[in-house]
Amino acid sequence: MKQSTSNINTSEVIIVVINSILGAGILTLPRTISKAVGTPDVWISVILSGLIVTTISILLVTLCRRFPGKTVFEFIPEITGQWIAYLLGLLIIVYFVVLCSFEVRVMAEITSMYILERTPTWVTIMVSLWIGIYMLTGGLKVIIRVFSIVLPVTLVLLALVFLLSTKMFEINNLRPLLGDGFMPVLKGLKPSCLSYSGYEVLLIITAYMVDVKASNKAAIYSILSCTIIYLVTIVTVVGNLSLPGIQTRMWPTFDMVRSFEIEGFLFERYESLFIVFWLMQIFATYAFKHYFAAIGIRDLFRLKNITSIQFAMLPVLYVIAYLPKNLEETLALGDFLGNMSIFLFGLLPLLLLIISFVRKKGGKQASSEALKAS
Repeated sequence: MKQSTSNINTSEVIIVVINSILGAGILTLPRTISKAVGTPDVWISVILSGLIVTTISILLVTLCRRFPGKTVFEFIPEITGQWIAYLLGLLIIVYFVVLCSFEVRVMAEITSMYILERTPTWVTIMVSLWIGIYMLTGGLKVIIRVFSIVLPVTLVLLALVFLLSTKMFEINNLRPLLGDGFMPVLKGLKPSCLSYSGYEVLLIITAYMVDVKASNKAAIYSILSCTIIYLVTIVTVVGNLSLPGIQTRMWPTFDMVRSFEIEGFLFERYESLFIVFWLMQIFATYAFKHYFAAIGIRDLFRLKNITSIQFAMLPVLYVIAYLPKNLEETLALGDFLGNMSIFLFGLLPLLLLIISFVRKKGGKQASSEALKAS
């Protein structure tokens, strides 16, 4: 049992999962899902994908609860054997590492496009990584405390922006309902499910919970919270920009914020404030993935000093983040990661759970062993 870090309560797990999901997806989701669906029924796809991801998340925590106090990298060998466990563990670590690099590159692209136009991409990437490592060395509790402050402020600002945008909202942009039937809605499930990438941290953070029995509640609350945020975003952006207007824009959500101004209300234009806070939200996604990737390397290879691992990852993250030649290749990397997550965290946990039942691994026996270790 992880005595020094097994003190994460349910609300903190919810913060971790929400911060791990909400990132660049909210800026690009309206465009990707609109192209896939092609009708104003995109919001239905978001609801359905939220329910699917919620079900998968419950599956993940069910698997983790059979091995209390152990991360996915520690209990996979008990289910599959050592060699297969190394292969699967390496795949998960590679996924986290590449996802870290993707989030950092997206931050650099947005910064160079809207804030620091003449700043080289490599400078923004390097600064982001060094700021991140400074925070990561404080440990998981420090990271959670930082983003438990950032997340509410970001969500309040997002809600304010959505409220102010109602002046331009056209309900007719969301009509007709199911005009082309239900098939277009199903086409939107894949891109909308990919925007939930980040829920897989439950495979690690569950091991650090004080009350593991509350893991189901944490998974449901966090995924449903993200679903509501995505749903409101999609409805607001489509209602303001229309479906054809979204499909031609790279960052529809940000373009919507730029499209209106309110005279005499605190600030006339909100895009700068919005983009700064949302960059912090993308940074949160990167920070948690960096930390969990380091945990994976530590647990899989049975190392001790996680800080050294975090520092050793920096040059790897930098190189991968700098590999895409342009924004299109960066977004293509994000699509690849989303497809990879479907296998690693959609199909694989179900297979592992079935094998654990068949081979009678985990469950009450693992719980008793964890209690003895504590």
